[in-house]
Amino acid sequence: QVQLVESGGGLVQPGGSLRLSCAGSGVIFSIYDMGWYRQPPGKQRELVAAITSGGSTNYADSVKGRFTISRDNAKKTVYLQMNSLKPEDTAVYFCNADVKSWNGIRAYWGQGTQVTVST
Repeated sequence: QVQLVESGGGLVQPGGSLRLSCAGSGVIFSIYDMGWYRQPPGKQRELVAAITSGGSTNYADSVKGRFTISRDNAKKTVYLQMNSLKPEDTAVYFCNADVKSWNGIRAYWGQGTQVTVST
């Protein structure tokens, strides 16, 4: 069974930095597009950043210049480096990946990790 497990969330002051990681485990033949989403309190889930298997990236306008998405295909892991954090970045962050396993290609989600930006 394929699982995505996030880590790296926590409480940080405005202007600070955090690095999120999301590692895939289980029977994984290939991982295609990977991404990070977030869901602020009382709001809908939104795309933060995405990266293709070839390394092309795209970002939400609100995080451009502050966040960087990267991946290590050998480790089946995607990262999100978050700098210059703002209170409005507070949310539960989820990773997402299109994974080819025994049952074909499916989209998988991690369980989420809380990021709180506050004094």
